Amino acid sequence: MGSNAAGKPPASASVSWEFHTTGPRNLSSPGWRDLIRSSWRDPNYRRVAMSCFVQAAYLLELDRQESTGSGENALAPSWWKPFKYKLLRPLIDSRDGSIYGALLEWDQLSALSDLIVLKPQAAPKAVLAIRGTLLRPQTVARDLEDDLRFFARDSLRGSVRFTGALEVLKSTIHKHGSSNVCVAGHSLGAAFALQVGKALAKDGTFLECHLFNPPSVSLAMGLRKIQEKAGKALKRYISSSSSSSNASGGSAEEPQVASQIGEEKLIKEVKTWVPNLYINSCDYICCFYADRSGVATVTTEKHSGVHSKLYVIAKGPNKFLEAHGLQQWWSDDSELHLAVQDSKLMYRRLKSLYVQQ
Repeated sequence: MGSNAAGKPPASASVSWEFHTTGPRNLSSPGWRDLIRSSWRDPNYRRVAMSCFVQAAYLLELDRQESTGSGENALAPSWWKPFKYKLLRPLIDSRDGSIYGALLEWDQLSALSDLIVLKPQAAPKAVLAIRGTLLRPQTVARDLEDDLRFFARDSLRGSVRFTGALEVLKSTIHKHGSSNVCVAGHSLGAAFALQVGKALAKDGTFLECHLFNPPSVSLAMGLRKIQEKAGKALKRYISSSSSSSNASGGSAEEPQVASQIGEEKLIKEVKTWVPNLYINSCDYICCFYADRSGVATVTTEKHSGVHSKLYVIAKGPNKFLEAHGLQQWWSDDSELHLAVQDSKLMYRRLKSLYVQQ
């Protein structure tokens, strides 16, 4: 679950992934005007920034492998500096010493050089960006280990990366507050971002979350769905048998109706955590989050019970490697639609946050 854009760069990575060459073309430079009308209020600018931060997490590891991390040839810094952020700390996997994430923080000193005396409204104070699978000899073993962990268990809680990311987020939230912190990830990194965000949401801490090409298929999820269907079929059989043998008793459907009413009430009353999903329907790793019945349409309406903001590529790459890549999310050539329909798969993943199990 990696990326052709960042997960498996060509041999000439030092040329291919320079920000001025492959980064966003029409990115506006921050200035004093952002104090009046912040670019961060624009969802498109926010998406571009978050995808660039995740790209920086990929490049931090590439810089480490190529021994360019602290030199002038380092690629990663150019992907956060244009947004006036700095690297607070990299997240390191204790199993192989690889960098799997980056904690970035608003750089007020750099902002002053462009006459930005205060942090623009809506700009997060800190962002945790988590990369996906990096198909290189030094990282592929541990990355694929976590890929298989997710596929087999639909959970990444046993990974040292989950523990590390969760600890970093908790300390950052304690410092800045949850409303000033974001988490973003691509592919496997999106799976980590989703699960650490969910863990925090269970404790009542709701964090802004951006998920680029999150994996949608797992063996555990499929088995769980089959088990749930079998359980419902068994309950219907027992209910019908009970009602036929005891016609004088109450309606067998009453408990089921009461359960549905209770579930709907919980969904409306409980504060909902709403992550942002970015999906390309031509990417078979993440496509099952999207509604396959048709093209999503643009909407600005707020619907009760919505569990995710699902952004679907309407015009973008249609070959798998490019469709799963990170580069499309900062590209000016891509067109996005915000889906009116909610993602049923995302609801299943987040169900424990809204309804009693």
